[in-house]
Amino acid sequence: MLSIRITPDTHKGAVVKKEKDNRMKKILSISMGSSSRDHSTVHEFLGEKCEISRVGYNADMDKVIEAYKEYDGKVDAFGVGGVEFYLGVGEKKYYFREVKQIRTAIQKSKAGDGNGIKGILVKRALIALEAKLNEEGKTLKGMKALKTNAVDRYVMAAALVEAGCDVTFGDLMFSLGLPIPVRSLRGVQIMAATLLPIITKMPFKWFYPLGSEQDNPPKPKWEKYYQEANILAGDFVSIRAGMPDDLTGKIVLTNTTTAKNVEELRERGVHLLVTSTPRLEGRTFGTNAMEATLRALIDKPDDEITEADFIDIIERIPLEPNIEILN
Repeated sequence: MLSIRITPDTHKGAVVKKEKDNRMKKILSISMGSSSRDHSTVHEFLGEKCEISRVGYNADMDKVIEAYKEYDGKVDAFGVGGVEFYLGVGEKKYYFREVKQIRTAIQKSKAGDGNGIKGILVKRALIALEAKLNEEGKTLKGMKALKTNAVDRYVMAAALVEAGCDVTFGDLMFSLGLPIPVRSLRGVQIMAATLLPIITKMPFKWFYPLGSEQDNPPKPKWEKYYQEANILAGDFVSIRAGMPDDLTGKIVLTNTTTAKNVEELRERGVHLLVTSTPRLEGRTFGTNAMEATLRALIDKPDDEITEADFIDIIERIPLEPNIEILN
């Protein structure tokens, strides 16, 4: 199933000297998600070729851990997909107990779960979206937005509010099935402080579709909130799970989308699809894969890489958001 071409002795330590190493960087995103979303591509960044692969293990944590151990040291960097080391809400971080075993399994390769660059990329995406809307005589300010889950992408939630959007946060609806919208960032913070210390001790799959569940046809739910929003924002798996058949004129602000996902949105009448990462050979990779790619390119040990390093390399590439007019 694994498509990356691993060869012996490809890892030469945490610091990679570009002038002495012209080989292709290998980035492997290991995901708890569905294997149907697997993809591999070779792309050049700043003169260096990177082979980026995403492999899903269908919610099988044991196989995920085995894969990390098998390829540790054989790839330059891992993307940690389908799960995250922690959820950052405001100034607080809530760590998943189940995911700690992934961190333990990785001893040699660099690793990123997306948290290092999410905030940087979403701000760039919103700037690009505002410019696109201005061309149409519109602005983000005052637009209604549905953020399916705020706690998993709090930086996106905060950026939407900062941009002047009227945001509904759907964490209690989309993760717990409770018909209770949250209307403010302060409400999100209170909810997080109350629930996340408990939730992070439980299996991740209880609260987020993993494995084959990601392949199920959408089952329309919370349609009122989809329809009243101009912008549907958040993780694409969450947006897709409950989306109705008619999304005419909507803007979708998300992360990972396959070519099939794009067609699903086109058929429903979506106007604009905005992803915080670029589309490479028909697919936008998750922020975990892109963070891992940047880590592989930065000539520093993993624990010395700073936000300033990420900003510098993102601007030099430049790593641009993707905006597509679907209808």
